Amino acid sequence: MSIKKEASGRRSVQVEFEVPGTPEEVWQAIATGPGISSWFVPTDVEERDGKPVAVQYHFGPGMEPRAVVTACDAPRTFTQEADGWTPDSPPMATEWHIEARGGGVCTVRVVHSLFASTDDWDNQLEGAQSGWSGFFSILRVYLAHFRGQGSAIMQVTAPVAITEAEAWDALTTALGVKGLSVGQRWTTPAGVPPLSGVVELVTENPYDALLRLDHPGPGIAALGAVTYPNGQGMVAMNLYLYGDQAAETVAREKPLWQAWFLERFPMPTETPGE
Repeated sequence: MSIKKEASGRRSVQVEFEVPGTPEEVWQAIATGPGISSWFVPTDVEERDGKPVAVQYHFGPGMEPRAVVTACDAPRTFTQEADGWTPDSPPMATEWHIEARGGGVCTVRVVHSLFASTDDWDNQLEGAQSGWSGFFSILRVYLAHFRGQGSAIMQVTAPVAITEAEAWDALTTALGVKGLSVGQRWTTPAGVPPLSGVVELVTENPYDALLRLDHPGPGIAALGAVTYPNGQGMVAMNLYLYGDQAAETVAREKPLWQAWFLERFPMPTETPGE
């Protein structure tokens, strides 16, 4: 990944991708609380006089970064600035640019930037850029099949004391996803809370899968396995459900999936690195 370095001290990385929808529809997905929550993490957007002024992301307990909106030109440009990842790192800006293309498609360009006189913070730019890949895939599926619908999110994770590859193999085998190809229909096997739908994406670099659901309701299941810098492995499943019954369905299904993950991936008995 190439970092652009300017004489002013500005350092930036960018990623560009295409999504279905009009600029107005894409704007709703990336610049409003309900829209962002439909493909990313639960998010609140504070507005003043009808314009966004701040964004609060809810990744989980203790992980709720807040960003200030520094520019807004609907439905073309949306810019935020947030604190860096560590107390001594410089603030990072994130710019979203939307451009209409032919055939009902838009190009979205995301630019992360910060000001620094050394390379010390380049890993934060690279990490921000690479972290979007799986979420952008969810955004594409959302805009293609569920755009504008209300949503509810179920997030279930479990720590593991095995390698990423082993965790991914265990997760996909247990869910009946292992060996499937894009476009195949799928349903969870006996003994697993019921899900069914169509495979949208399966990758092993990183370990990700997206499944477009028709049961227990319209939605997207996002599966993943990852190892964090501290050596701790994790398996995860996010369900993005859509429609009037989404919140009710999530409330019903979450305890079932929490119990299944706890049984299938019991808490590791050793701390990574011991």
